[in-house]
Amino acid sequence: MDEMAFSINGENFHYGTPQNPHASDRIPGGSSSGSGVAVAAKLVDFSLGTDTGGSVRVPASYCGILGFRPSHGVVSTSGVIPMTQSFDTVGWFARDSAILKRVGWLLLQEPEIEHYKPTKVFIAEDCFKLLSNITSERLTQAFVSSVEKLFGGHLIKQISLGKYVEDKVPSLKHFMIEENDGYKHSIPSLAALVRSKRFLQRHEFNINHGEWVRSYHSHLGPGISERILEFIREVTDENIDLSRSIQIELREALAALLEDFGVLAIPTVPGPPPKLNTDISEQYDFRAKAFSLLTIAAVSGVCQVSVPLGLYNGLPVSISLLAKHGADGFLLNLVDSLYSTLKEEVEAIY
Repeated sequence: MDEMAFSINGENFHYGTPQNPHASDRIPGGSSSGSGVAVAAKLVDFSLGTDTGGSVRVPASYCGILGFRPSHGVVSTSGVIPMTQSFDTVGWFARDSAILKRVGWLLLQEPEIEHYKPTKVFIAEDCFKLLSNITSERLTQAFVSSVEKLFGGHLIKQISLGKYVEDKVPSLKHFMIEENDGYKHSIPSLAALVRSKRFLQRHEFNINHGEWVRSYHSHLGPGISERILEFIREVTDENIDLSRSIQIELREALAALLEDFGVLAIPTVPGPPPKLNTDISEQYDFRAKAFSLLTIAAVSGVCQVSVPLGLYNGLPVSISLLAKHGADGFLLNLVDSLYSTLKEEVEAIY
């Protein structure tokens, strides 16, 4: 695990980096890298992980397995050291959709529902334009074909998610800026979501760990130490209430879009896993795009599942499906119903 659960890379200065079973020269994704690698390496059938900003979804994508981030608050975090309570979740990994579903229903502690058919399937076309090293059509082709075969092509609709978020989340305007402070290749409204999340994340992280970090930071690994110190130095109570308003508005906006049984498809991350030991300065653009995608579920609190789409040029790629807050059971059922057809379509394409 990354120190302080503070990275999406999975590299650990003190204990080494778990080897990505599908790409040994690539990072496994963090911070729950060990859990993801254990499943991908077939050491276990499933594993648990925490996901605050992407720490289940990213390792799942990089290691070519399924990873589920539940709706915020529906799976207990009792006994988990908090990072930032407004975004912390306990998720899980599996190689098989049936196991993912079975584990999910046990963790949800609710009566299992049978519904699995979507009423609408949105493809966030602007989000897929963030991809590097693979075209959006190539990544979505297997998923779209599977939906058409099982449920009909009439359910599939293209959407500009960034424009929808900008229109439906009025409080976000405060964080919209002309120069995207390093997010120039991203989507302005989603980059603004990242900014709003950071205000609240810094505030809560500082309350939970600030004093300890200030006294212990010299023992942290390079990269992590500097970033955490910068993180807590920039703490301010300004905009906290506004950030909380954005959480509510975004959740309501996605509920209105998806309703009870709609799903939204986005890339989990902008491309295959980066190489090991890549300087963080070289990953800046990739990370900016990644957090723009990962922050949608983190801020809104909706459920998200990362679904592997095989290997492209020898490296794992994935797609993510999101459903409204509380629709975790439906999303688990949908993935299970799609999975065998999806694997067939992936094999036919790649």
